[in-house]
Amino acid sequence: MQEIRWILILEIFYSFIIILTCLRIIYDTRSTIKTLAYLMLTVFLPVIGIVIYFSIGTNYRKRKLYSKKITKDERIQRVVGQRLYLESKKVWETLPQEMAKFQKLARLLLKDGMSLLSGHNKVEVLLNGEQKFPAVLQAMKDAKHHIHIEYYIFEDDGIGNAIKEVLIEKAKAGVQVRFIYDDFGSRSIRKKLVPELRAAGVEAYPFYKILFIALANRLNYRNHRKIIIIDGCIAFTGGINVSDRYQNLAEDSNDLYWRDTHVKITGPGTYYLQYLFICDWNFCAEQELEPQQEFFCDWETAYGDAVVQIAASGPDSDNPTILYSQIQAIGMAEQEILITTPYFIPGESLLDALIVASLSGVKVRILVPGKSDSIVVAAAARSYYGELLEAGVEIYQYRKGFIHAKTMVIDQQLSVIGTANMDNRSYELNFEVNTVIYDQHTAGQMTTVFDRDLEDAERIEASDWKKRPLYKQLPEKLCRLFSPLL
Repeated sequence: MQEIRWILILEIFYSFIIILTCLRIIYDTRSTIKTLAYLMLTVFLPVIGIVIYFSIGTNYRKRKLYSKKITKDERIQRVVGQRLYLESKKVWETLPQEMAKFQKLARLLLKDGMSLLSGHNKVEVLLNGEQKFPAVLQAMKDAKHHIHIEYYIFEDDGIGNAIKEVLIEKAKAGVQVRFIYDDFGSRSIRKKLVPELRAAGVEAYPFYKILFIALANRLNYRNHRKIIIIDGCIAFTGGINVSDRYQNLAEDSNDLYWRDTHVKITGPGTYYLQYLFICDWNFCAEQELEPQQEFFCDWETAYGDAVVQIAASGPDSDNPTILYSQIQAIGMAEQEILITTPYFIPGESLLDALIVASLSGVKVRILVPGKSDSIVVAAAARSYYGELLEAGVEIYQYRKGFIHAKTMVIDQQLSVIGTANMDNRSYELNFEVNTVIYDQHTAGQMTTVFDRDLEDAERIEASDWKKRPLYKQLPEKLCRLFSPLL
């Protein structure tokens, strides 16, 4: 009798927990689809469903998990933003008339992300590690005042140690070197490489250090940004992490070929990247690093002709700014949209934007990997192909190796090169950064690169896709049910 009584008490207690969890899901989750998915998990998977929700589903953007970081962001925004707000208006007036259609995108990023337009930039597109790493090493060797570096994956391998040696050399020469690494993505450097950097005078901190007790939550919210800023005037950002696999070395010919894209910015386009770094630094290092004049280049100096704006978002931002910027850019396209992404789980809003663009007569082409490093993610992605193909969207699968680039080109006028994939994780969970480039020359380069990549890709024919057997379609549709959680 006593045993039955305890079982009854436990059942009542568990029912109470389920009700509270369901109420929190309904209150916290903005997306109806995600709300239903989490409710089903909680109700139909006893205990496990609740654990999954609190591990990956909690809306920390709404609950301000990074409130300590947000406070410091707002303080720095006031210091940096006052000078740049008026300057951005002047920059817009210098753009060619044909760029006027992108004014809504610029306003969106200005209002939602406090990302201001910067002119007079020199922009260089860097393909793969073969082009990126020599440029990075040379720029670091030329550093005079500071090197700020922030990476999701920084590995203890050939290129990782080559960069480490330069950082140590510059730190010993009196250059300020600050290094932020993601504690999960860069876990291979924690025991040896990071202590070596610190011993040489490099300030190095993990972004949101992983503690065993909080392992589940903290694994889910990662710093996926890749940023290097040198002397306030040169910046590197994009999809390429610090790892030998991005170099496609001849001696590693048996390894998978990696295709990725990065960008080097010289000029005031580095301002907002520097702002992001200072905010991230003050959060993870628990310091009060001020936006010193030496951290920013001369606004008036003409380094080039490109106008640059930065789209950044994460659990600390009020809105998924990167998602909004992509939807806005797609909606402004008149002739052509070229998208390259390794992980394509667009969600309903982005999916509808692409379908509407294609049905409106815009040529939409999407390049995705032929082989993915995640079976579940790849299956979920394929579940979206049918709707897109029916609407006239062209989808290509890269066959030469693994395509890791995250880029978009609109009408050969606007380019986006960044760290964000087209999936929920990038839009809602990770700290990400994209570079928006208002420059026809760069867009022309990116269009040429896209066309060249298509030579190593295979187009999916809509008629063939429809004929696929049901046993192939069923797993994809099942994985799609979990796409809001991926």
